[in-house]
Amino acid sequence: MTNADCDHVHPDDPDAEEIVRISCVRHTYEDGTSVHLCGLDFLAHRGKRVAVLGPNGAGKTTMLYHILGLMKPQEGAVEVFGVSPSAAWTSIRRRIGVVLQNVDEQIIAPTVADDVAFSPRQYGLPEAEVLERVDRALGLLGIKDLADRVPHNLSGGEKRKVALAGALVMDPELLVLDEPFEGLDPKSRQSLLGLLERLSHERCMTVVLSTHDIDTVPEFADYAYVLAPGGTIALRGTPAEVFGNVEVLDRSNIKPPILAELFSRLREHDPGAPATALTVDEAADTLEKWKCQ
Repeated sequence: MTNADCDHVHPDDPDAEEIVRISCVRHTYEDGTSVHLCGLDFLAHRGKRVAVLGPNGAGKTTMLYHILGLMKPQEGAVEVFGVSPSAAWTSIRRRIGVVLQNVDEQIIAPTVADDVAFSPRQYGLPEAEVLERVDRALGLLGIKDLADRVPHNLSGGEKRKVALAGALVMDPELLVLDEPFEGLDPKSRQSLLGLLERLSHERCMTVVLSTHDIDTVPEFADYAYVLAPGGTIALRGTPAEVFGNVEVLDRSNIKPPILAELFSRLREHDPGAPATALTVDEAADTLEKWKCQ
């Protein structure tokens, strides 16, 4: 698929290449807690950035663990690259990069460079290629200066960047991220958003991430899914479509982005106020046009 193809994929397009599909999966934990990821099918297509939203306990991490083959569906089906990840993980693992929420569990090597080099060395790549890949991955995250540092001594945000460099070092087709903005300062968060946009466009990389950082979703996501308590997939659409459905968001204990709230308040005071804008650039353009009317 070309980059141009990636730019025009819609989840309801029958010809779009599916990278991930989750259909009515149920998982019951040992304590009896049950998550039922049903309602709508979850779909992620090549080259698209997909956000998963929902309150604590709704099943966001459970969904990601099923995508990664760390859990096997007790009911329903999960397909990644056309196979069941829990049954055929070895056949697809090289195509997937992952950063889990607790990055301390992912970073295991004595230096940052060694940690990022772990996967290419495990795959038996020549050492010259390993070093080239590590240098490129560290450069993508702007952390070449950390190469010789001991990961244990890094800040939380630095550790997250190291884990992401390790996830990108093999040039994955699918990147799975669990709360990737946690611990990042505003500048680092904006840098990460820009990187994910560039990777999805230039490499046709699919990105699936869970986040509580609602205000980043309009900047990041092509599509978003909302999980209600218990795991029901209650809503799917573009950020504008999702954040325009206040009733479902309220049932799912999700607060809309601050700009959506601002425009909602404006319309309360003036019914002729413009529709919601979800990014700063959109808001500036919309308010300028409204002022000139």
